[in-house]
Amino acid sequence: MSDLVLPQKFGPYVLFDKIGQGGMAELFLGRNASGKVLVVKLILPTYAERSDFAKMLVDEAKLAAALSHANIVQIVDLGREQERLFIAMEYVEGFDLAALLKRCSKDKVALPTELALHAVSELLGALEYAHKKGVVHRDVSPSNVLVSFDGEVKLCDFGIARANATVTDQPTEAIQGKAGYMSPEQARGEVLDGRADIFAAGIILWELLAGRKLYRGGDLIEQARAANVPELPPRGLPDEAKLHGIVSRALAPRREDRWATAGEMRGDLLAWTAAAKLGANPIKLGDWLQEHFGEDLIAQRRARESAAKSLDPSPKPARALLTPEPPRISYKDDPAPESLAPVDVSPPSKQLAAPKQKSPPWVVIVTGLIIVGLLAWLVSRH
Repeated sequence: MSDLVLPQKFGPYVLFDKIGQGGMAELFLGRNASGKVLVVKLILPTYAERSDFAKMLVDEAKLAAALSHANIVQIVDLGREQERLFIAMEYVEGFDLAALLKRCSKDKVALPTELALHAVSELLGALEYAHKKGVVHRDVSPSNVLVSFDGEVKLCDFGIARANATVTDQPTEAIQGKAGYMSPEQARGEVLDGRADIFAAGIILWELLAGRKLYRGGDLIEQARAANVPELPPRGLPDEAKLHGIVSRALAPRREDRWATAGEMRGDLLAWTAAAKLGANPIKLGDWLQEHFGEDLIAQRRARESAAKSLDPSPKPARALLTPEPPRISYKDDPAPESLAPVDVSPPSKQLAAPKQKSPPWVVIVTGLIIVGLLAWLVSRH
């Protein structure tokens, strides 16, 4: 468990809310010096001295920091503070897909098919980009697919990802990832390429269409190695056999029988959705989330605002590990100004007008006498 008392300064951030914990790290919401809210991922104290876990976290940040794509969570910082490694990444306000599906089940709300297919299409777009950059995610699962209230779909957590050039360095016994979403070759501890991620995306698609888990109970690793995939139940969708064929190809036990790239699978899926008139977009997804889970959004924002009330806006810099990196500015020793200059809030036209000059008193008196004399002359003429 964390020994941090919130809110607390942590390097260049102020942590103010714990939002999750995994097997090797815990997640906090934090603010940087400019007030932007980010997710800060800290390696657990238990593993602080373990170089293998530390290296995994560093590898995650260095891989993901090089990825810039609309469907991938952006890594913005990596550093070490209080003898703990951390990663700072963009905050996506919403659900991960696993949490969303649980909430749908609890509230008896069905996720529309077109929105489910849209989410998988966006996931495949992220994988296509990452694979072209030489990165295999190795842990594609619903909990690593984030869905925002704005309808964005983003892939996160490259914690066990490896570049294709280095993935062969992994020992065969080092089987990592969630067993329920592993390809057969990953469950056997073999060398992986992007087709392992395609298989995992295929499982997510199968489960969204079937409405249940693919592998349930028993030894999940053995089930993943066997890759015995049941037929999808009919749902009365247009040209359903073609859609099921897309799923089956993604879940082929032999990687050679799958698509060569995630982009090819995405293209076939989008072609089917267009023909079936089941296309969707982020606006439609966001509207649906707001309609059914808008209260969650309000509760999240209120909790975040409440937790952030007592924040110290002046965190100190941490020792950075990402390179190259511009130098940070420390606010710790900067003296605060005693006062601020007043600001002119009048309209711009008045701000730019020339100042009026006061006339001397004798000028005012003479001018008044002249005006009175002229008025008397005019009256006498009439």
